[in-house]
Amino acid sequence: MGSRMSGVVRLTGAAMAAGVVAAAIALPAVGGTGAMFVSASEELNIKPEDLKEPPLAEKTTVLDAKGNQIAQFYEEYRENVSLDEVADIMKTAIISIEDYRFYEHGAIDIEGTVRALAKNLSRGGIAQGGSSITQQYVKQVLLNSATTEKEKNAALEASYARKLKELRYAMAVEEKYNKNEILGKYLNIAYFGAGAYGVEAAAKRFFGVSASELTLWQAATLAGAVQDPNRTDPNLGKDSRAQLLNRRNVVLDRMLELKKITPEQHEEARAKKLGYKGTPLPGGCGASQYPYFCMYVRNEILSNPAFGKTKKARTQFLNRGGLEIKTTIDPKMQEAAEEAIKKHVFASDNPVASEALVKPGTGEIKAMAASRKYGNSKRKHEMSYNVVADAVHGGGIGFQAGSTFKTFTLLTALKQGMKINDGFNVGSGYTAPNYWAFKNCKNQNVGDPSHTVTNDEGGGGFKSLATGTWGSVNTFFMTLEQKVGLCKVVETAKSLGIKRSDGGKLQEFETFTLGINEMDPVTVATAYAAIGARGKYCPPTAITQITDRNGKVTEYKPKCTQAFDPEVADAAANILSGVFTKGTMRGVGGIGRPAAGKTGTTDDQATAWFAGFTPDLAGAVSIGDPRGSTTHKLNSITIGGRYYPSVFGASIPGPIWNATMKAALKGTPATDFTPVDSSRFGGCGQGCAPRRQEPDDRGQGLIDVNPNPDGDFGPGQGYQNNNGNGHGRGRGRR
Repeated sequence: MGSRMSGVVRLTGAAMAAGVVAAAIALPAVGGTGAMFVSASEELNIKPEDLKEPPLAEKTTVLDAKGNQIAQFYEEYRENVSLDEVADIMKTAIISIEDYRFYEHGAIDIEGTVRALAKNLSRGGIAQGGSSITQQYVKQVLLNSATTEKEKNAALEASYARKLKELRYAMAVEEKYNKNEILGKYLNIAYFGAGAYGVEAAAKRFFGVSASELTLWQAATLAGAVQDPNRTDPNLGKDSRAQLLNRRNVVLDRMLELKKITPEQHEEARAKKLGYKGTPLPGGCGASQYPYFCMYVRNEILSNPAFGKTKKARTQFLNRGGLEIKTTIDPKMQEAAEEAIKKHVFASDNPVASEALVKPGTGEIKAMAASRKYGNSKRKHEMSYNVVADAVHGGGIGFQAGSTFKTFTLLTALKQGMKINDGFNVGSGYTAPNYWAFKNCKNQNVGDPSHTVTNDEGGGGFKSLATGTWGSVNTFFMTLEQKVGLCKVVETAKSLGIKRSDGGKLQEFETFTLGINEMDPVTVATAYAAIGARGKYCPPTAITQITDRNGKVTEYKPKCTQAFDPEVADAAANILSGVFTKGTMRGVGGIGRPAAGKTGTTDDQATAWFAGFTPDLAGAVSIGDPRGSTTHKLNSITIGGRYYPSVFGASIPGPIWNATMKAALKGTPATDFTPVDSSRFGGCGQGCAPRRQEPDDRGQGLIDVNPNPDGDFGPGQGYQNNNGNGHGRGRGRR
């Protein structure tokens, strides 16, 4: 054995001097008791080989519109720091236990390697590594770069081939960087256990301090943890904590042996308890104060090709990129929405209220709130999905939007030249005169003469665009949709970003205007924001700026389109303003500044909505039972501690919207709507003599007639689909 080891020492020294092994070197056979001989420079080339060092996975920070942190995302929780931001005692501790001759040797520590080889020879395999800090850094880089299980296993396998490969890389690293740079890189890449990567994250996770504030006993603990962080992970229980404490004391003993600390310091540090605090790892939407908005941001990046060509690339961009993402959410407005919902709907209630606020002219999402917290606990009545958003952004199937969709028919009529006081006689029920009275956008006949739509209350009579809207008269809007064309109404809705929450195709039936499609508050609020912006539609926007790890800043501007003439929006705003004074919201009232909106309730109070806007802010509120709105309707129910015989749009959603807007816009100067172009849309009020129109006898178009109301129609009917939320030809409500 002695002669064999002397040969190892001589030849290893020669290898380091010449860069190659010029003669045979005896190494133990892995997994056996004998020795294998590797000879010739062609077979054992120890020339430096450049190491590819991809950026370390680093946490991404999400900020609100004011610059406050609201969330973090990461694959590995790491915060890179420079070496001068690490306490000197931490540097001393890690060098003492891992590579005490670090500043004296090159890429390989001959003494340490020979010592390890001797132990390995006696055991017939790899028992001791003897790796320098540089070699350990190389190993971590290879592991960090691995994208497949095969690559990860290769980076960890106990073989001489892997050790020799590491050595070649280590020699190149030593040529490329000085010792301090290598030490800094190692401290940033090392895994310490408990989910903490790098010394800064470990210091915060283990002790609640930064790396610059570490004391002797804390530094010794972290230095001891890197040898086998999975075995000494303090989160795994008492045994692992005991092993970590033992490793800490081994480090302290070694520091004393090397005279890096005094006996007094050694004794004092050894007397300390482990002191592990387990500071919660920040990040993830569950830990965010704005979880629904956080989910929206996360899913926006993961689903949008602008952030990467593939899902994998986008995931790495978010979780490994070390980004700073500035978002649109406004803390004041978010609080306003949360407080308003809390006053009207309890988290323990079966129905869930949710609200989104959007800024007209930009599409910026300013708030996303719900009556329940985000989470997976049924006992705590938490929501496991994003009830405020669509499926693409972590949401579900949504709720039927009800009469909020009548606004799209109103806009279509105004676009086609109807005036504010134009109208016609309607009855208390509406039945399509024939199958071709309504055509979808595929030019298919979808009129249903067997289906009758009735009004929520009262009979018919003459209704104008204004009075029909204020009263949310179903029969009026069915007749109006027949006049302007179903497909035209669908096109208007689509131009304002309307799409089903579940991602499916819009249901283009004759009752489209009554809100048979399931929606989410973000989508509806954004559509109404376009009216507040005088017809300028901007898609919902959550991200305004991303700064990458190198400081490069990318701005994200809204991609807006002019969906319809500004004058059309002015006329619609004028009509919808009357909802607060003469319509379904008159019992709730206004918000002390110009505002407009529309209530929405579906069949037999399955769901209820309110969507409204000012020139400065728009919002949409929905309420429904996530267990299935068609089977768990809002009748004879207690919500927020108050009993409701039936819940309408003005019962709960309207008051939530009102309270939210008052608080959210407090301190913001009121902006007036642009006056109506009376030469185009009239608008002289109920004293004018309006044109009165009704469908012709073929059910196509309308003709001017004298008022002749009738109301001889039968009861309404509808059907439900299998998602429990009911869409199709059900009648809409107020």
